[in-house]
Amino acid sequence: MNDFIINNCSNTLDNNLSNSILKSSNSYDFHTKQDYYNKTPLVNLDSLSNHLGLKNIFVKDESNRFGLNSFKVLGSTYAIHEILKKNPNIGVFCTATDGNHGKGMAWSAKKYNKKAIIYVPRDTSINRIKAIESYNADVYQLDLNYEETCIYASQKCDDNGWYLIQDASWDNYEEIPSYIMSGYLTHFKEIEIPSKTNLQSKFDVIFLQCGVGSWASSGIWYYLNNYKGVRPKIVLVEPEEACGVFESFKNGKRISPNTSFNTIMAGLNCGIPSKNAWEIIKNGCDAVIKISDSDVRTAMRQFYYPLGNDSQIISGESGAAGLAGLIKVLGFEKSNDLKKFLNLNNDSKILLFNTEGNTDPENFQNIIS
Repeated sequence: MNDFIINNCSNTLDNNLSNSILKSSNSYDFHTKQDYYNKTPLVNLDSLSNHLGLKNIFVKDESNRFGLNSFKVLGSTYAIHEILKKNPNIGVFCTATDGNHGKGMAWSAKKYNKKAIIYVPRDTSINRIKAIESYNADVYQLDLNYEETCIYASQKCDDNGWYLIQDASWDNYEEIPSYIMSGYLTHFKEIEIPSKTNLQSKFDVIFLQCGVGSWASSGIWYYLNNYKGVRPKIVLVEPEEACGVFESFKNGKRISPNTSFNTIMAGLNCGIPSKNAWEIIKNGCDAVIKISDSDVRTAMRQFYYPLGNDSQIISGESGAAGLAGLIKVLGFEKSNDLKKFLNLNNDSKILLFNTEGNTDPENFQNIIS
């Protein structure tokens, strides 16, 4: 059985609520005007690209986004900002999370002097829980997986009149996830914005790690909306034990994968893809590949112990998934359809994202040592 699927996508964007909200997003203007804003670096790994037989590997390093070790806060800050413009009297925000989204949401709620209640699944580490609690959030760990925890949080919001800030969408819950996706557009704009005189991207292939798919679909939407038919090819990377998008492609509809949900990639340990994310992914994703925990450990160490004069990158388990996917494609024992399809060669310019830094210090030390 192949660990990858090539998708002959339509390269179209449906005329729906998510597309409308993404088109009208002003998240970049909002974020850049905040006193906490910092632009994260785009790191060029020359030695690694030479080693792997590629022209360039660039890494957008989100390990110090607003001091929170993850890009996720871009979504929650913008979503809460948009919500409070309409209803400033909201008192309690609530979400389900496996770590980074919840921490970003708690940090954002604190900025507006609002209460944050966070539910986390059974496998969430104590270090991730403490990180969320440090922003005055009430955190409750449930004996449920991520998908079940999302359902529980939604029900608690209905019962208590709290406001749900979830980065996954389903029937009748699409507006807030679309605001979160819009918030993620900020760091894609930090990398490149097309102009009337230059509609060509700097990159040939982009690898995006994928959980429920909200962030990955935001990236797909950005490149498809701005670069049309000359956009880079986009590959999604999932844990083999939590591969909702992979299984949805196999079955022709969004489904929850029949997997163990036992992976060190906590930020990607999700079930069924987000509804509005799936609509974008199926129309604009070129391929999806599954990786193992072993693959991502190797990628974390590659970032931490750089080749030649490359900069060191502190990358958590989910953060290194994009590099793990690239290495896996290049490392197949014999030539394969995916490598040919992506046309990976010594002229290829690759974009990766380190989506999180050292978010679980104990596990991180165990891996890099």
